[in-house]
Amino acid sequence: MKYQEIYENWLNDPLIEEADRKELRSIKNNPKEIEDRFYQDLKFGTAGLRGIIGVGTNRINKYNIMKVTQGLADFINSHGKEAAEKGVAIAYDSRHFSPEFSETAASVLAGNGIKVYLFESLRPTPELSFAIRHYGAISGIVVTASHNPKEYNGYKVYWEDGAQITDEVSIPLTEQIQKITSLKKIKKMPLSGAIFKGLVQMLGKETDDIYLDMVKSVSLRTDIDSNICIVYTPLNGTGKTPIRRIMKELNYYNFHIVSEQADPDGDFTTVGYPNPEDPKAFAYAIELGKKIKADILIATDPDCDRLAAMVKDKSGKYHTLNGNQTGALLINYILSTLEFQRRLPGNGAIVKSIVTGDMGKAIADKFKIKTFEVLTGFKYICGKIREFEEKKKYTYLFGYEESIGYNAADFVRDKDGVMAAMLIAEMAAYYKRKGMTLLEVLEDLYQEYGYYREKLISMEKSGIKGQQIIANMMTGYRKKYPGQLGKAKLVRFEDYEQGTILDIKKKKTSKTGIPKSNVLRFFFDEGSWYALRPSGTEPKIKLYMYSIADTAEGADKIIEEMENLILKKLNSFA
Repeated sequence: MKYQEIYENWLNDPLIEEADRKELRSIKNNPKEIEDRFYQDLKFGTAGLRGIIGVGTNRINKYNIMKVTQGLADFINSHGKEAAEKGVAIAYDSRHFSPEFSETAASVLAGNGIKVYLFESLRPTPELSFAIRHYGAISGIVVTASHNPKEYNGYKVYWEDGAQITDEVSIPLTEQIQKITSLKKIKKMPLSGAIFKGLVQMLGKETDDIYLDMVKSVSLRTDIDSNICIVYTPLNGTGKTPIRRIMKELNYYNFHIVSEQADPDGDFTTVGYPNPEDPKAFAYAIELGKKIKADILIATDPDCDRLAAMVKDKSGKYHTLNGNQTGALLINYILSTLEFQRRLPGNGAIVKSIVTGDMGKAIADKFKIKTFEVLTGFKYICGKIREFEEKKKYTYLFGYEESIGYNAADFVRDKDGVMAAMLIAEMAAYYKRKGMTLLEVLEDLYQEYGYYREKLISMEKSGIKGQQIIANMMTGYRKKYPGQLGKAKLVRFEDYEQGTILDIKKKKTSKTGIPKSNVLRFFFDEGSWYALRPSGTEPKIKLYMYSIADTAEGADKIIEEMENLILKKLNSFA
């Protein structure tokens, strides 16, 4: 059916509530809005279902939540009674309709005879990952849109290993979801009745206590300056309660929370775009930091899985640490500490995404620690933990990606902002006791390993036309790409959709050895490289650029040349 027909069907469906039909009637004379709401169904991407809140097939709403959850219920029940008895854990963040969407999902699961573990109030995403494994659940759901603007919400699905679903689950699950063609096929049970029958179990402080005790067990040192001054902002999300408690219990007495951004706020009034990767998100933290002379500023996104930090230099100015820099610092801190404590395993391994920089790998190499590369997303990073457990060949030590996600333990199978906050605070406090800032530590690493530089450019292309532009860019670039960058020559081209690696010098092709994905990577003979990929959760095409040189100026110059070269070529295909 065309989008106008689907719109009419929704408008006339008696199972669509009157308030929602009223919303649909309000756009009857706006064909562009009707098209945008109904030209497609929301699809699973890198992190599940995500979209603008509203009524329509291309929106996040209770009807799409019910449809997806019914598909999930059918998929779980296809695995037998034991799978249903294992149950599904559900958590949610501070966004608009997050509690309602979570309760809707719980009601559908209960209506299908599936046990539910539902958090009584908002919780960070990593605690959901922990709860799945702790309670032996078959699956998990987090209602969140991570760091997207306030208009968005989302629905992430996890499997029994505590990681987000990969193709082996998402493909058959999607097939089940597509069978739900009518709201009449959805089975529901009122939440109160489900709780009374024992089908829904509410989770609270007891789960928090166990999770936070496990996080504290990841701490590596006590020989630190615990009086380090830390400013933290949860950006009106889920991070305040767990991170404040961790800092208090680990005796960081000089810990301060940005009051304006402490409590949940689905409008994100003080920040607008609650993404800690954006330095603008630190405006209130910087203001408080300057006032109390904080050493380090920390911010987490609304569901507290991502974390970013800023560090004060000797002059009092705050500098952003990007995801690659923070990851490299943490790898160096963790590996050097474990080596000093004689606890560094001989078969240790770190895991990073294919669009994450190489400085962390260089550091790991020095400690004789293996680095594995996987597709973008922590479902792939933490999927390696399961592989390590099954094959018993490697010991997982750390996983990270350039988009400010970090994990240093196997009891959580996702990026963990609570754990990262604790480790970054500890790392900064350790080096402060030695008279160093993290900026100075990073400079020492550059002098030892070379000056690594990176830049990410995200080009937003919305709607049907935007989708076509992104497709044209990827198709065109795949066929015709630059073979030279200044004096540097292209030596390797990796096409993850084709699953191939082309050695240009030897004119030989080999396999990537990892699942297929629409990602291109290009490597030059002097060590620089870049990657192109469409976002899995937003209407964007992303360009990741990396360089290495003997000086910071040299590395910056390569990035500048790379940006000019690639964007000119890329835009020629738009």
